Amino acid sequence: MRTLLFLRLALTVGVSALLVNATTTTGSNVINKLDSTEREQATANLEASLLSLLGFTKRPKPSSKVHVPESLWQLYNKQNTIKMANIARRGIHARSANTVRSFNHIETPVDDKFQSPNKFRLSFDVTSVPLEESLKASELRLSRTALPPATDKSRHLARILVHDIVRPGLKGRSKPMLRLIDSKTIDTRSNSTINLDVQPAVSRWLAERRENHGLLVQVIGENLKKDPHVRLKRSTESPDIWPSMSPTLYTYTDDGRNKMASAKEMMERRVKRAASGKKRRKDGRENCRRYPLYVDFVDVGWNDWIVAPPGYDAFYCHGDCPFPLSDHLNSTNHAIVQNLVYSANPSLVPKACCVPTALSSISMLYLDEENKVVLKNYQDMAVIGCGCR
Repeated sequence: MRTLLFLRLALTVGVSALLVNATTTTGSNVINKLDSTEREQATANLEASLLSLLGFTKRPKPSSKVHVPESLWQLYNKQNTIKMANIARRGIHARSANTVRSFNHIETPVDDKFQSPNKFRLSFDVTSVPLEESLKASELRLSRTALPPATDKSRHLARILVHDIVRPGLKGRSKPMLRLIDSKTIDTRSNSTINLDVQPAVSRWLAERRENHGLLVQVIGENLKKDPHVRLKRSTESPDIWPSMSPTLYTYTDDGRNKMASAKEMMERRVKRAASGKKRRKDGRENCRRYPLYVDFVDVGWNDWIVAPPGYDAFYCHGDCPFPLSDHLNSTNHAIVQNLVYSANPSLVPKACCVPTALSSISMLYLDEENKVVLKNYQDMAVIGCGCR
């Protein structure tokens, strides 16, 4: 049976230390010995430990319901399928990134100055990206509405230009300083989303936080005079669908905690996991193996800011490391020698311990302190193999 967590828990990297008030007798006895004050303090300490592990100084408290972009849901589902710590998405050169953040355009009075639906300034506040994280890629995603076919086939083609506004203009005195950072030719008969590379602009914004003046996006084409094709600004006739169609900026960053596994290491993990079956000894004790442990974010009251998953299978390692150590116990040479010395003289060294030997990452969709939607991959959160060390 799965073990449910009913109190806050502390996880070390590797899920090797876990204090739980669960259905197990040992955990229940530990917590029951605490009085109410001690229990509250223990709960607060455990919650702080887990938040620190996840990279938070305090518990996020979303102020309102936030729309999660469909592309983030798709990427989240893909990451949970492949169980990789790094973000894997075609077209993005961010192999070592483990965090994706989404940003929506911030509406201001400046928006009213752009009367044409095909030219607009987009403003994004990226100050929530921590200074210690390294930007690996950034893209602007724009939605489109297919336009009716034109008689002349050449009129189906248009071009999107995106500029970094290096310096805004002063009315009557100077023009804005623009830097073209990406452009794409599009077919106005299509309604598929368009991704534009805006990493140069975002890199500059992160390095010079006060010099973020936004992006100027322009759509040029003969078939765009009457109806807008690329959705750059809010439309009064479709307010309900605007959250899913609004321009969105994505940043792909590396927080420095990610250690990518090679193909060889991943294969070794699968082999070790397959070999770590249930082994019961003649004396009734079980040898070192993996046990179920389910971390439930709903039960600990974190489902208001953790969008997905509602919980995850962390597992834990437990069992005996007998002498002599068998091959299926996934032991190191050092553990074999240690157990050999222990068998001869237990007072010299302790017995080899049952610990995690292979771990996998989990993906989490959550809302940060500023209500921004974040997809982050956390490494070494779930046990996939146990052994004697």
